[in-house]
Amino acid sequence: MKDRFSAKYNWLIKEKSPYLLQHATNPVNWLPWTPAAFQKAKREGKPVLVSIGYSACHWCHVMAGESFEDQETAALLNENYVSIKVDREERPDIDAVYMKVCQTLTGQGGWPLNVFLTPDQTPFYAGTYFPLHAAYGHPAFKDVLRELKKQYDQNPDKIAAIGSQIMTALAKQSRSGRKLTDETVRKAYEALSENFDPRFGGFGDAPKFPAPHQLIFLLRFGSLTGKKQAMDMAVRTLRALAEGGIRDHIGGGFCRYATDRQWQVPHFEKMLYDQAMLAAAFTEAYQATGEAAFRDVVATIFDYCERDLLSPAGGFYCSEDADSEGEEGKYYLWNPGEVRAVLGADAGLFCEVYHITDAGNFHGQSIPHLSGSDLGRIAEANHLSLPALNQQLAASRHKLFAARQKRVHPFKDDKILTSWNALMIAVLAEAGRVLHNKHYVNLAKSCFHFIDTHLVQDSTLLARYRDEEARFSAYLDDYAFLTLACEAMYEATFDLTYLEKMKVWGDRMTGRFMDREHGGFFMEEPQSTLIIRNKEAYDSAVPSGNSAAVLALLRLSERTGDQNYIHYADQAFAAFADEVSEYPAGYTFMLSALMLRLSGPSELVALQGAKGEAAVAELRSSDLPYLPGLALYAGDPCRLSAFNENIGIYSPIAGRTTYFFCQNFICHLPVTEFAKLKTQLNDEAQKTSKTD
Repeated sequence: MKDRFSAKYNWLIKEKSPYLLQHATNPVNWLPWTPAAFQKAKREGKPVLVSIGYSACHWCHVMAGESFEDQETAALLNENYVSIKVDREERPDIDAVYMKVCQTLTGQGGWPLNVFLTPDQTPFYAGTYFPLHAAYGHPAFKDVLRELKKQYDQNPDKIAAIGSQIMTALAKQSRSGRKLTDETVRKAYEALSENFDPRFGGFGDAPKFPAPHQLIFLLRFGSLTGKKQAMDMAVRTLRALAEGGIRDHIGGGFCRYATDRQWQVPHFEKMLYDQAMLAAAFTEAYQATGEAAFRDVVATIFDYCERDLLSPAGGFYCSEDADSEGEEGKYYLWNPGEVRAVLGADAGLFCEVYHITDAGNFHGQSIPHLSGSDLGRIAEANHLSLPALNQQLAASRHKLFAARQKRVHPFKDDKILTSWNALMIAVLAEAGRVLHNKHYVNLAKSCFHFIDTHLVQDSTLLARYRDEEARFSAYLDDYAFLTLACEAMYEATFDLTYLEKMKVWGDRMTGRFMDREHGGFFMEEPQSTLIIRNKEAYDSAVPSGNSAAVLALLRLSERTGDQNYIHYADQAFAAFADEVSEYPAGYTFMLSALMLRLSGPSELVALQGAKGEAAVAELRSSDLPYLPGLALYAGDPCRLSAFNENIGIYSPIAGRTTYFFCQNFICHLPVTEFAKLKTQLNDEAQKTSKTD
């Protein structure tokens, strides 16, 4: 293998990842992660730099521009190291292992992630962003490269000892006899309460992340326990997110996180998974509160995803960059003059409502936001009704969006990932059902078909599709999210095929990833060549694969009547009991699954009568109360009982469509009138609301 693929490109030019291709013209002799790269390091007696990032990562671009495009830095790397570039979105397994290394060594993590290894993949040093020159409390990257090479050559025993200590730490397995209980759930709620920002919503100080799974946890905890404060924290935060600059008020969707406490100044990248998780949180909040503004936010999220992230074939792309024309956020910023040029006489009102000023709030420019805007007062001051003001603002946003479309767009990462698309399927299907929007369900169907067509080969799921190539064996997250997506598709369509597929993917997940000795699930399949098989439970921006897996198992047990799935879920809860108990607020999606386990099964069965009455029409057209965990079934009793024999105990009354509602092993009287069913459901929903 020659050091460089050509005078112009390095070996990354042969890859499909947009992130890797962004580095294909670096003077660094980058290699992709392959056995050949480590063989080269061993043959040449060199340490390995593994640099991990993703295409929408702002600081990844900064480090690339400062260091990886710098000739002197490249010369240092090319002479002394074998350099490997990894797209964390393609290889979350590699990223998870070495992020854990970085957190072990430095107490923190993030991207870009730069880890130094021996040729046998053993880590001995790690960090995130290194500047070209010492700054921000970080050493200069060139100094780090020189010192590490010196230590590697002169103190091999020290390097080996460090590597051994790291490997010992990584290999530790939980062996405690702890058990996750409702007390663990309560402690998570209390920790979130203590960290809640009552003024601006969210948790902690800047920077602030939306953490939708924490908000979903609070909504469900509040519903199941009657703790009004839990609901209030979630609703307050979602309102603040909807008003803040973290939301793209002109084009829809949300940015990654806010750099300030008030949610006004975002880090501008837009990730598909953030859109999916936030749409899920706003949908549940709409169910719980009936607040129309939450429904409207869901619509703008999906509008953005369909317009800017949907591929012609039906899958959704990964992300859009934070930068355009080399400047962070440039695409999204405005000043009063630019607004006047588009809106004319309406500019003053728009600038007042959305806080667009001459001073600006980001490098002399303004990020549109509604925080602190009293629309009722502004409407009155301008002699407008509130509906008239909203109509004028909508027209202005439309004009500004058309003008913004002429700007240079941020870079789009057009990979299609199975896990993130499965999340989108689940959320589109759920929102379609709750909001009675067939278009959302059709988008979910199209995306599901894309995965079936392009990312399943010989019954094996693959993780990434781009440029007509599907690659990389799927990870736990892919299987877990797809299993949950199947259930959501069933409830949106009542097509039993989706439950059959749910069982198929759930069984493959347990067969390929379950740790049968210690419980829980590995991230990657047994044939992995990484230094460890990693198990992740912490819920970061996206729920962990284990959190999604235990929820999928509990839902599978409910759907099939097979108690083995509950047994596997209980083993997983036990496997992570130590780490979850130490910091419950970091595992809220897993604890949402635990709440489902502790609260007992909840199901609504609508059986079609012999007189031909449709069992699904009322369920599709009516608003059901917010009952987290409620499993819906509808259709022909023979087909349903063939899939789950437990449903065979029910039968229609007098040949009419009949509804059976059971909660925590207690069944209400079967009814044939939908209005009576609604009364039963509403009574159940109101029980907990009175217990705070």
